[in-house]
Amino acid sequence: MTASFKRNRARLMGGAATSLVLLLAGTGIAQAQDASDASNVDEVVVTGIRAGIESSIAVKKKESSIVEVVSAEDIGKLPDVSIAESIGRLPGLALQRLDGRGQVLSIRGLAPDFSTALLNGREQVTTGNNRGVEFDQYPSELLSSVVIYKTPDAALLGQGLAGTADMRTVRPLEYGKRAIAAGYRYEWNDIGALAAGSTDKGQRYSVSYIDQYFDGKLGLALGYSHINTPYQSERWNAWGYPTVDLGDNRYGQGPSNARTPLPGYSEEAGKLVLGGAKPYVMSGELERDSVMGTLEIKPDARATHTIDVFYSEFSDVQNLKGIEFPLYWSGATLQPTTTVDNGMITSGTFSGVGAVVRNDMNTRDATLASVGWNTTAQMGDHWTAVVDLSLSKVERTDMVLESYSGTGRPGVGATDTLGFQMMGDGRAMFSSSIDYADPSLIKLTMPQGWGSNAALPGGQDGYLNMPSTEDKLWAARVSAKRELENDWFDSVEFGLNLTDRSKTLDNEEWFLKVAGHPASVPIPASAITGTTSLDFIGIDGMVSYDPMALINSGVYSRVANPNADVAVKSWRVDEKVSVAFVKADIDAMVGSIPMTGNIGLQMVNTDQSSDALGAIGSPGPGGSIYTRPLSGGDEYTNFLPSLNLTFALPNEQLLRFGAARTMARARMDQMRASVQFNFDQGKATSTNLANSPWSANGGNPELKPWLADSIDVSYEKYFGRKAYVSAAAYYKDLKTYVYDRSELYDFSGVAYSGPTAPTLHQGYLTTPQNGEGGKIYGLELTASVPFGMFAEILDGFGVSGSASFTESSIKPNPGDPATPIPGLSDTVINTTIYYEKNGFEARVSDRYRSKFLGEVSGFGNGRTQRFVDAESVIDAQIGYRFGEGPMEGLSVLFQANNLTDEPFTTYQNSDSRQVTDFQRYGRTYMLGVNYRF
Repeated sequence: MTASFKRNRARLMGGAATSLVLLLAGTGIAQAQDASDASNVDEVVVTGIRAGIESSIAVKKKESSIVEVVSAEDIGKLPDVSIAESIGRLPGLALQRLDGRGQVLSIRGLAPDFSTALLNGREQVTTGNNRGVEFDQYPSELLSSVVIYKTPDAALLGQGLAGTADMRTVRPLEYGKRAIAAGYRYEWNDIGALAAGSTDKGQRYSVSYIDQYFDGKLGLALGYSHINTPYQSERWNAWGYPTVDLGDNRYGQGPSNARTPLPGYSEEAGKLVLGGAKPYVMSGELERDSVMGTLEIKPDARATHTIDVFYSEFSDVQNLKGIEFPLYWSGATLQPTTTVDNGMITSGTFSGVGAVVRNDMNTRDATLASVGWNTTAQMGDHWTAVVDLSLSKVERTDMVLESYSGTGRPGVGATDTLGFQMMGDGRAMFSSSIDYADPSLIKLTMPQGWGSNAALPGGQDGYLNMPSTEDKLWAARVSAKRELENDWFDSVEFGLNLTDRSKTLDNEEWFLKVAGHPASVPIPASAITGTTSLDFIGIDGMVSYDPMALINSGVYSRVANPNADVAVKSWRVDEKVSVAFVKADIDAMVGSIPMTGNIGLQMVNTDQSSDALGAIGSPGPGGSIYTRPLSGGDEYTNFLPSLNLTFALPNEQLLRFGAARTMARARMDQMRASVQFNFDQGKATSTNLANSPWSANGGNPELKPWLADSIDVSYEKYFGRKAYVSAAAYYKDLKTYVYDRSELYDFSGVAYSGPTAPTLHQGYLTTPQNGEGGKIYGLELTASVPFGMFAEILDGFGVSGSASFTESSIKPNPGDPATPIPGLSDTVINTTIYYEKNGFEARVSDRYRSKFLGEVSGFGNGRTQRFVDAESVIDAQIGYRFGEGPMEGLSVLFQANNLTDEPFTTYQNSDSRQVTDFQRYGRTYMLGVNYRF
């Protein structure tokens, strides 16, 4: 799908959403009023799609803040296969895919780090290295709703700067009846099992139970969910796109000040060319088991005790098979027979290519536990007291395993003559002179000699990285609420919330050395799993094997990587936060117009600290590693006022206004105390600070939070419980932002290597620093409308859609003002068209977001930022729900995700031709059955 087609479709959908809002607001009142009057005569029980929509509308209308809501259509049935995809369709929210599935969210143009996630109102820790919640940890089958707070109130704890996502489980006493539901889905991917030895078929099932006992004094809700989901991708990854340099003797000649092209290279000089590529196929398998339990005890009308438990075990295994082709950035030579188009070499041939055959494996094992206890008690006629205690904890271990093979060590193995043709989607098609599927030719080795040192004279034969994370948060809240009787305020609430959070990252890395090193060793037959096709890049096949089998059998031995850059990757960050708050609920009349809302203040005191290492050096002849413990921190207090007002206009119209100061604490990897020191022996005698032998980079444990002052206005028109339209505008003034800056640093006492002592002991340390912020503002248009409002013949049809438009003046990279803030798509459009009647259900959903700067996995599994191209993801579902009779309670469904096989594409240097990642995931199909007793 071309970018121009996506943009045109975005304009059409945005225009349609705008027109629909204006049409309904202006002309749909009479029909809606008639429908509302009719509903008062006979109660109509709705189920399925419309039940979820109507429940969401009811919650949104009732809230005092500006919120967006997604509700379950039935017990254990949110409208999408993951909670991330459900909330990613809400107005003002944009979803980023990872490995083909939605995982992290941007709210109103701000990256995931600016938002927080709650579970039943309690702040949750994260499986990643930072604060952005990975929502695929939470099964949609066990949640009843998710409320996105776009404007906060003072009693909303753990709030984010951009917004707050509160995931909610069912309250059994409020639900008020027994329910037992079970579901099963079988799934498969249409591009098949790409990696040899993998599968493309999976399943998921869940069961939920809700009941009440002892005349409504005890309520119990239990749920269990299991998924075993395979996923596939074809992945193109480019090293980069250098220009052909005449200073390189392969392409230029003559004195340094007057270089001229070698014969045949005059057209290629200065043109972009592929520096190297790492294409591969990936077959993954995600397995997750989750349990949820809620126990409510209400011994009398004045007190309720609630215990919430959530536990999830998460395992993700990825098998990656590919070939890394070092090209211009290697000893290979570009032949002069090329095609040049608009400043880029689009086809040609490299000779002397020492390809590295890759059989890699990534795994992630994580456990997430959340426990909460709440007691709410009425104290007399006017007072209510609340005590809430909770624990949220994550333990995660990753393994990133790389295994290399090829024809032999540098200068020994055969090299490839590799033709390439750049395609329109950014990947290349290759023609090779080597059969990479021949196990007698391909051996365990390192064809490029990467990582060569005294312990590994032939280079590393693989690499193993095993970071582990623990994130733990204790919280305690006490509050009291006093009902008031006056013309302005309905009640006042005040309280104190204390949290203690600790997050650690422990990193261990090893070089892998094959038995018999530096010789190249045949691949053991017992480890070979077959041949994997790489036809998406023109390579018929490659030999595939199990890299873990090589470790477990002793073919590989581990050699610890003691380099300084490894030592500084481990850190610990602690945060102790106390929040005192007061909130007054408003219930007044402004003339003849009812006004409700709240006004309040939070006083947030933060005591943060970090412990880590400073390190310098590398092993080898004359080299050594020097480390020293580092620590730091800061304590500060912020005041966060908030105001929410809702004016109830005639004919179910609401005008909302919100104003608040919000904050988001900095990323934890930015707050680490780690510092990597560097010393250049060649500059040891320099006395010029601009040419100092010393430099360093690291984190900043004294980093202050982001702060923003925001104003929100929203107009909402409701048509009973069935429909609504809204238009919202927002403006955020970020007082601060975080930038990398260099400051003078005293390196006295830091060890150096080499024979010459440094003259200078000062240099520059680059760390994240608080700097100037900027503005972000936008417009959101939303409509959720059943077409039966307009004509009886259209009963059953409906649409739910939104269009969001965002602009920003924030410059996150002062050195490159054109760089946008991460996570900002200037246009986001979500549309769902549905039909539901007489048990039949069908819907088609489209989720579009324009290009943005996203965070993806980079070199060495580190996180890096790249431009992500615009995408439009279409999902569909069809099903039937049986009514009265022996099959009552049974429903069947068929789902198709990513119907158009939309790729995930990133590029660099703001040049969409310089594609870094092109990932194709295929379509996923699910066939399922649900039964409610």
